[in-house]
Amino acid sequence: MTPTPDSLDAALARLGYDRFRPGQREAIETLLERRRVLLVAPTGGGKSLCYQLPALVLPGTTIVVSPLIALMQDQVSALEARGVAATFLASTLDPVTLRERLAGMMRGDYQLVYVAPERLAAPDFRARLARVKCPLVAVDEAHCISEWGHDFRPEYLQIGALVRELAPPHVLACTATATPVVRDEILVRLGLPGDTPQLVRGFARPNLALRVVEVAGSRERQARVDAALAEALDAAAPGSGGGVIIYAPTRRLADEEAARLAAAGRRTAVYHAGLDAGVRTRAQAAFMRDEVDVICATNAFGMGIDRSDVRAVIHLGPPGSVEAYYQEVGRAGRDGADALGLMCWSQQDLPLRRRLLERPMQDVLPDPEVVEHKWNLFLELIRWAEGGSCRHDAILRYFGDEAETLAGCGRCDVCVTLATEGEAGDEGGDAGATAEAQTELARILLSGVARLDGRYGMKQVVRLLHGEAEERLERMGLTQVSTFGRLASRPQEWIQRALSRCVTAGWVSFTGEDHPVVKLTRDGIAVMRAQQPARWLPPPAVRPKPAPAGTVGRLARGAGRAAAAGEIALDARGQALFDALRAARLALAQEHGLPAYVIAHDRSLRELARLRPLSPGELMGVPGFGAQKIERYGEAFLDVVRAQGPRVRIAG
Repeated sequence: MTPTPDSLDAALARLGYDRFRPGQREAIETLLERRRVLLVAPTGGGKSLCYQLPALVLPGTTIVVSPLIALMQDQVSALEARGVAATFLASTLDPVTLRERLAGMMRGDYQLVYVAPERLAAPDFRARLARVKCPLVAVDEAHCISEWGHDFRPEYLQIGALVRELAPPHVLACTATATPVVRDEILVRLGLPGDTPQLVRGFARPNLALRVVEVAGSRERQARVDAALAEALDAAAPGSGGGVIIYAPTRRLADEEAARLAAAGRRTAVYHAGLDAGVRTRAQAAFMRDEVDVICATNAFGMGIDRSDVRAVIHLGPPGSVEAYYQEVGRAGRDGADALGLMCWSQQDLPLRRRLLERPMQDVLPDPEVVEHKWNLFLELIRWAEGGSCRHDAILRYFGDEAETLAGCGRCDVCVTLATEGEAGDEGGDAGATAEAQTELARILLSGVARLDGRYGMKQVVRLLHGEAEERLERMGLTQVSTFGRLASRPQEWIQRALSRCVTAGWVSFTGEDHPVVKLTRDGIAVMRAQQPARWLPPPAVRPKPAPAGTVGRLARGAGRAAAAGEIALDARGQALFDALRAARLALAQEHGLPAYVIAHDRSLRELARLRPLSPGELMGVPGFGAQKIERYGEAFLDVVRAQGPRVRIAG
C-alpha cells in the first residue's frame, strides 16, 4: 500500500522535523511512486531524509550503503535518539558486536541498517542479505560507483550485484556531485533503467562569494590567503566565531601553511593522511569545537564535516575537477550567512597535474583512458577558473541544474568585475576579434608548439613565439624558422596565458614524468592545419585586475559571456535536444557495456545540441567526434538531431 501524505508527515515529525526542505517531499514521493530515483543535491542539502523517511513508512529493513563510518555512526545515534531502530556494520566493530548486529538484522529488529561498501564483497554477507525483507536500497555518495567520477572507489562496484540479487522494490541513489555523464554512469552501474527520474536540486549557493586568482608565486599566494583570512575572520563581528578551511594540494604545503599561519598568531591545526590517526582526530575535534580558527588540510579532510559557520574555504591550488571543487567550497556558509570561496592557481599547475595523473601507482601505470578522462575533468575546472561569466551560473550549468541559474549572482569576482570595470572586452585584445582572426592566432600558437613537440616545455614555446634567441633554440636552428618571433609584439605573459587556453581547449597536452614537455593533440593538429575551426576566446591584452575584496556588485547580466567560461549556453530547444542526446548516450552505453563518457562527453553533446549537424560530415566538426566515433555512434546521435525537426542556425 502506498504511504499517504499524512503518514509522510507523521514520519517527518518522528524524525524531529516540522517541515520538508525544498525538493525533499518531491524526491520521496517520486521514489515511492516510480520506485527508482537518482537524487543529486549538495552536501548539507538533506539527502539523508530522503531515505530515512521512506524507511519508516515501508515494511522491512532498509539497507543504506555509505562509505563514511563516522557519518554512519552519527546518523544511527540521531535515529536511535528518536526511537528509530537503526544500526551500522563496519570494520571498526569488534567481532562480538558485529555478530549481535547481524543476528538482529536477520530477525528484522532494525528499520535501517547502514553498511560499508567493503562488506558487500563477502559472499556470506550478501547471502544473509538475500534472506532479509528489504523494501529499499539507498546508495549514498553514489558518484563513487562511477569509474569516471572524481572519487571512484572500486568497492562500490559490488553494489550493482547487490541490487540485482536483492531486487528491492525501491532503489535510491544519492550524490552531492554528479555531472550528467556521471549520472548516466551511475544508472548503468546500478542496472537501473534509462527512464529513472534524475532529480537535480539545490546547487545554487548565492551566499558564497566565489573568487579565483592566478598567482605568480608563493608570496602572492600567501598575500591572497592573508587578505581572505582578514576578511573572513578579522572583519567579522566580535564573538561571532567562525572557522576557515584551507585546502593544500600536498601534505608538505599543508604543513608549511599551518606553520606560517601559526607563527602569525592564528589558531591553526593541520590534517592530512600522513599524520597519525590520533593527531587527525584531535585536529578535527578542535576545529569542530571552535578551538582553532583555521585548519590546513589536504582533501582527506571534510567528508562528514558538518560545521555550519565556516566563513571561508581557501584552495592553495586547484583540485582535480569542478565536482571536487564545489564539494569542498560548499563546506563554507552552510548556515546561510555570507561566506568566501577563494581558489589560487598558476600556469605551472597544468603540467604538474598531468605529471601526477601519469605517475605509476605501486609500479603500475594508470589506464590511459582514465588519465585522459581525469585530465579533461581538470581542464573543465581551469576553463571555469579562466571564465568570464558568473561563476555560480557556470557551475550550475556544469551540473545540469539550469532551473536554478541566477543570471549573475552579483557576488563572485567575475560579476563584481563586470559591474565595476565593464566587460572584459573593454580591456582590449582579441576577445572581440573576428572568428577568422582568432583562428589564425590559434594556428600561430599551435605552430610554435609543433616546432618543439615532445622535446621541450611551455617556456621554450613562449620564447620561440616571442623571438627570444635562446641557446637551445639556436642550436636546433629554430631562430631561423618562420614561427620564430611571430608574436614578438605580445608580452610573454600573454603568450603563456594564450597557450594555457590552448591546453584547456584540448589542443595541447603534456607528457613526461620529471620534466613535462608539450605535445599537440589530434584536435590541435587539425586546428593548426585548418582542418577544424578554432572555437576559443583569446585572453585580453591586459591581465584582469582582481575584483575588490568584500564588494558586492550589481547583478551582472548579458549574452555571450558563457563562451568565455568554456561552457556552452543553450536555449530551451537546445537544452531539450541535449537531454535527448543524453538519453541516446545512456542507451548506447548500456548496449555496448561501456562507460557513458567513452561514448561522448557532456561537452561534446552540448556542442552537438548547439550546432545540430545533420550529416556525418557536419558531425566531424563537433569537438570530440572523430571518424572512429562517428562510424560507431554517429547515426544514433544524428537520428536524435534530425527528429527535432528543421534546425535553426545560430549566429556566430
